[in-house]
Amino acid sequence: MSNPADYRPSNIPSDPGVYRFFDKNDKVIYVGKAKNLKNRLSSYFGSNLATKTYRMVHTAVRVDWTIVGSEIEALALEFTWIKSESPQFNVQFKDDKTYPYLAVSLSEDFPRLYVTRSKHTKGNRYFGPFTHTWALRGTVDVLQKIFPIRACSQSNFNRAVATKRQCLLGDIGKCAAPCVEWISKEDHNAVAKNLVAYLDQNPTDISETVTRDMQRAAENEEFELAAKLRDQLAALRSTTELTEVSLKNNFSADLVGIHQEITHAAASLFSIREGRIIASRAWIIDLADVLEDEDVIESALAKIYVENKIPSEILIDRDLQDASLVQAWLETLSEHNVKISVPQRGEKFDMMRVVQRNAQQSLIQYLSKRSNDSAVIGKALEELSDELSLAELPLRIECFDVSNIQGKHMVASMVVFEDGQPKKSDYRRFSIDDDAGFDDTRAMNHVITRRMKRYLAEREIDPQEIKVQGGANPKFAYPPKLIVVDGGAPQVNAAYQALVSLGLEYIPLVGLAKRLEEVWLPNNPDPIIFPRHSEGLYLLQRVRDEAHRFAINFHRSKRSAVMLESLLDDVPLLGEVRRKALLDLFGSVGAIRKADIAQIASIPGIGEKIAQMIHDVLPKSESIDMSTGEIRE
Repeated sequence: MSNPADYRPSNIPSDPGVYRFFDKNDKVIYVGKAKNLKNRLSSYFGSNLATKTYRMVHTAVRVDWTIVGSEIEALALEFTWIKSESPQFNVQFKDDKTYPYLAVSLSEDFPRLYVTRSKHTKGNRYFGPFTHTWALRGTVDVLQKIFPIRACSQSNFNRAVATKRQCLLGDIGKCAAPCVEWISKEDHNAVAKNLVAYLDQNPTDISETVTRDMQRAAENEEFELAAKLRDQLAALRSTTELTEVSLKNNFSADLVGIHQEITHAAASLFSIREGRIIASRAWIIDLADVLEDEDVIESALAKIYVENKIPSEILIDRDLQDASLVQAWLETLSEHNVKISVPQRGEKFDMMRVVQRNAQQSLIQYLSKRSNDSAVIGKALEELSDELSLAELPLRIECFDVSNIQGKHMVASMVVFEDGQPKKSDYRRFSIDDDAGFDDTRAMNHVITRRMKRYLAEREIDPQEIKVQGGANPKFAYPPKLIVVDGGAPQVNAAYQALVSLGLEYIPLVGLAKRLEEVWLPNNPDPIIFPRHSEGLYLLQRVRDEAHRFAINFHRSKRSAVMLESLLDDVPLLGEVRRKALLDLFGSVGAIRKADIAQIASIPGIGEKIAQMIHDVLPKSESIDMSTGEIRE
């Protein structure tokens, strides 16, 4: 790592501008903007830097800057450089899908309607992107019944002109067939413009027009025309229903929501026009190296609106650091007024919650896809082996986590991953007697000791003898290829002492700390920082999170049992057997509180008298936090 003092610049101007940090390979690793370059850059060379900022300035070997005329120009140049350079420490977006657009080729003499995934052509109108291609093609099919403009390629159109024979779409009424002059060029272009107006504006206006024309045709006894208009009206309503939600017709805005976790986030965009969702899209954001003061929502707006049309209103789910600056930049790009706001109540707030849920689902799908990809799992195991200098691939990983509340009701979990996938049949839970005052480190040492003593005992058992006697195979007889503990250096060193005491210090051991996802080794003062896009780190995170989930679930069930005992201590004639029967049937204190006397009395050994006592003892007010089992003040 470099020493920032060696490249700290002097004579930095106080003007607004954009700065770039470069690494030893002269690659841009970070781009930032500043109202005052001198003040901003000087902050990177001070003390007490945040962890990721510290890593960035020690990775860089030089910094330069460009002076601009205003903050808006600085913002625009920053976004341009981030897009072209893809710096490591800026917010980066992943999109493993190429989303389809609905296009109308207004630049052609005879405009056509088509679906495309390619780059936009100047002069054409594009609507979308759309998440589901099948739904988009269904929409196109309905639109062609209402607005029968051509949908064929230019070569097919030229062939029809030469042969004077229309295609099948013309025969079935989904194309006005300008190729054989069933409709004039001017009228065909008018239909195309009506289609664009429909996609841009409220469909109610067009529906009313079609309804009036249908009624007029029926009054004039033009029944064939009236029937055709009736079918068009039904199709019009059908395509509206494809995207319609319970929103007012005058609601038009883009909604951008973020779901953020430790190492990844997802941004979701909903485009709503005249009360209809006309497009949706999601991006995955890698947060592994993003600096602490980076504004994710600002980066998301830059990503979206450098590439897409800017609406008059944009709703976001959190406050922007420089809201007025971003709004002014978007107004400069769009040449019209833009309003950015955070909805607090009403239909806009409800719709934003839908957008946030979609962002969460996008992230879940992305992470799930990675976790089940055999090629990705193989790469992750290889990365772990390389980064941790393991003698072989960690085909069996065991992870341990301790859960407690202020040192009480302490439990631990062990989860097992084989070949990168969870093996739930080998999961184990540990109850820890914390009367002696256990803390996390002592508990970790205790649990590792118990697990490894089982291994030492069971590895001596002859599998053939078990097979002859008809017993079950010992599941603790296989040593892990890697032990992972949830925590930093203290937890790792405590686990290592347990291995040393049993003569098993050769088993690889690491700890994964939640705060910055550092990987700690025993007796090592510095953690290992995995690469930004490391599949190995992601696998460790999955293993750690699964152990945490398993420990928390066990802890909650144990707390429920402990609380049941404590609350029922004052009930006469209620011994251990009856308490166990209560818990087996109802599962929790909350369920018992909700039960009536007859339900409690139906338990064998508990009659109406004891049921009445239980009903009287349990608190009747909502004084228990059912998510934690704790009694509220």
